[in-house]
Amino acid sequence: MQTLNKDPLTHDDEQRARQFADTIRSRFAQTLIGQDNLRESLIVTMVAGGHILIESVPGLAKTTAAQTLATSVSGSFKRVQCTPDLMPSDLVGTQVFDFSTQHFTTMIGPIHANFVLLDEINRSNAKTQSAMLEAMAEGTTTIGGEAIKLPKPFMVIATQNPIEEEGTYNLPEAQMDRFMMKAVMTYPSAQDEQKMLQLLTRRGTDTVNTETLGSDIISIKDVEFLRAAARKVHVSDAIMNYAVDLAATSRGAGTHPIQGLSNLVRLGASPRASIALTRIGQANALLAGRDFVIPEDIKAYVHEVLRHRILLTFEALADGVASDEVIDSIVQAVPVP
Repeated sequence: MQTLNKDPLTHDDEQRARQFADTIRSRFAQTLIGQDNLRESLIVTMVAGGHILIESVPGLAKTTAAQTLATSVSGSFKRVQCTPDLMPSDLVGTQVFDFSTQHFTTMIGPIHANFVLLDEINRSNAKTQSAMLEAMAEGTTTIGGEAIKLPKPFMVIATQNPIEEEGTYNLPEAQMDRFMMKAVMTYPSAQDEQKMLQLLTRRGTDTVNTETLGSDIISIKDVEFLRAAARKVHVSDAIMNYAVDLAATSRGAGTHPIQGLSNLVRLGASPRASIALTRIGQANALLAGRDFVIPEDIKAYVHEVLRHRILLTFEALADGVASDEVIDSIVQAVPVP
C-alpha cells in the first residue's frame, strides 16, 4: 500500500478542513438557492487545485456561484466576457510605453486574479484560447517576453452555452482536457425557484451585495491549507487501479472492455482523467472528514471528470447518444474495489 504524501493527516486537520468547507457552504446558502451539485463541484475542484467548466443555458446563476466562491475565501475575482474580438492582450495584459520615463510598463490583465470567470469561453477565438491554455496549464502568463506568475490559488471557472452556436468556436481537445471537471447545470425545481424569488424580495435587490453577507469567510492561506491537506489523503493501490481502469475502459481497454464501444467513442479519456479522479477523490474524502479515499469518492464525480474528455463518434451523435450514457456503462462495467 502506498500514499501520495508521507506526512499523515491529523484529526485536527480533518476537523479544520470540514469547518472551512461548512463556512463556504453557509456563504452559498445566502446567495444561491438549489444547485447543490454545482456548489459541491466548485468547492471540490478548488480544494483539488483544478479548473472547472460549467455548461448551462443563460440565467442559472453561474456568475453568482463563481463570485460567491471567490468572496467566501477572500480571493480576488475577475469576470471576463468572452467575444470573438477578445484578444490575448485583453485577457493577459500588455506593455504600454510611458513617455515620461521612456520605458515600457507592464499592464496586467484580468486573468491575474485568484478566481477568474471566463463567461462563454467558446466565443473567444483560437489565439485567445491558447493564452488561456498557458495560464491554466503553467500558472504563468507571458507579456512582452516576460513570464509573470499568476497568484495562488488560481482557479478558472469557465462557462459555455450549449444552445447558441452562431459566433462560437469549439474548444480544442487540449483546452477541454485542462479542465478538471465539467459540470452541467439544469433548471431549478419549482420549489427552488419560488425560494429564489422569496430571497430576492427579502433582499430588495437582484444583485448580490457582498457587504451584507457577513464576515464569516476563510482566507487564501486556508485554501492553501486545504489543497495541501487534500494531497495528504491516503490513496490505496486498489483505488488508483480503479481510477486507471475507468479511464482505460473509455479508451476501449481496461480489465473489462465494453463490446462495441468503438462504435460510440471516437476518443477516450487521457491519463489526465485518472489523475483528476484521484485528486477529486482526495478532496472529496477530506471534505467528508476522512484521511483515506473510498470508491464512492471517485464515483461521485466520475461523470464530471469524464464527460468532456470522451469524444463521441458521428454515428453516436446522430443516434442521440449522450456521453453521460457511455460513462454509465463504463461505471457499470468496471468492478468496484
